[in-house]
Amino acid sequence: MRYRSLSTGLAIVALIILGWGSFASAAEDEPYFFPFVNPYAATVMETPQAFQAEAPAQVPVREFSVQPFPQRVIPKVFWDQDHLTCSLVAQKKRAPLVFIIAGTGARYNSPKMLNLQRNLYKAGFHVISISSPTTVDFIVTASSSMMPGNLPADAQDLYRVMQLAWSKVKGDIEVSRFALTGYSLGAIQAAYVAQIDDREMIFDFKKVLLINPPASLHRSVARLDQMLLADVPGGTNRIDQYVRNVMYKLAETRDELGTPQLSSEYLYRASRRFPPREDFLKTLVGLAFRLDSSSMMFAADTMQGGGFVVTKGTRLTSTTSLSAYFSTYFDTGFVDYFHQFFFPYWQQREPNLTEQQLIERLSLKGISNYLKNTPQIGLLHNEDDIILEPGDLDELLAIFGDRAHIYPTGGHCGNMNHPVVMRYITGFLQQEEQQ
Repeated sequence: MRYRSLSTGLAIVALIILGWGSFASAAEDEPYFFPFVNPYAATVMETPQAFQAEAPAQVPVREFSVQPFPQRVIPKVFWDQDHLTCSLVAQKKRAPLVFIIAGTGARYNSPKMLNLQRNLYKAGFHVISISSPTTVDFIVTASSSMMPGNLPADAQDLYRVMQLAWSKVKGDIEVSRFALTGYSLGAIQAAYVAQIDDREMIFDFKKVLLINPPASLHRSVARLDQMLLADVPGGTNRIDQYVRNVMYKLAETRDELGTPQLSSEYLYRASRRFPPREDFLKTLVGLAFRLDSSSMMFAADTMQGGGFVVTKGTRLTSTTSLSAYFSTYFDTGFVDYFHQFFFPYWQQREPNLTEQQLIERLSLKGISNYLKNTPQIGLLHNEDDIILEPGDLDELLAIFGDRAHIYPTGGHCGNMNHPVVMRYITGFLQQEEQQ
């Protein structure tokens, strides 16, 4: 099914936006308007309040922790990471329970997770929110390999966390059935989790919705790596100066727009003041991804005992200066990490494994037969998603067929909190299993 949609934001980089997309509205099946049609603006900009799905401002959130590996010795540099925090939002009556898996670098309480949480609660679900396996706390406390990115392994780790989380809360809530969703990286991981559950039948998920997953993790991260470098003169060495120039430009609008604020309304007004700047928006997306991947690489490298950037045998503590390390990680693309550290790690455990075999394992194509024959799994995506390469959407449509719900615009997860899109998300998860 195809519908018309528009946009929203990537919160981590909203702090330095100049602005940028053109404005348009479009609707087919129902009246629909959203202010950003440029896919990069849609990805970066936080959704203005007027265009957000209505949800309770406050919901009864209960945070709790799990410890999948309580005997693990944690390096002193991670002195505050001894457990993985999750959250529960519970109905007062018997209700379905949905697990949400966060996207790359996002924790259980990131803005997109909170929006999903509030809207799913409004729709009548219990909700358990889980951080991405690429976050530092997950790598340190909940990853069996401590080398995130291998989808089957990450899914096993997530499934373990889900079982521990369920054991923590099941005495406090009545559950009628289970569902699962995730966005971006969390979406492709949800597909692999669903496959595990089909074997284990711990939850017997009645509905699984994948929101804006990459078709191929390797292709998407290569694309994101390039976004940071394509339009910044001097590459990563000039990022600081590039951002300062943007902030100076934004400050020039103070008389017209008021003091720059990190709010969706200010950024919306700023975007109407400036002409399109797609090159800058690409850089912001690439910058956000590079910041997330730098933290992930540091945690993986340190937990492995070094060997990538950290020298083997180095003992990092809470007082160790990390600036030099992070400068090196920031200059290192994810594709370099894949070839120099990630693949050698997994090949050591599977000597016959080739790079191409591992790349295919990091895709939905790797489990396409399972997905084609599992009717309770659906896909929600955007035609202009900036992490998709040409041909990726056709590949996804070939897998999901009429279980794919595609919007022509919206960028990467840019329209998640739009009322039309959110109604589809909650409506899909509310449906009983297809016969």
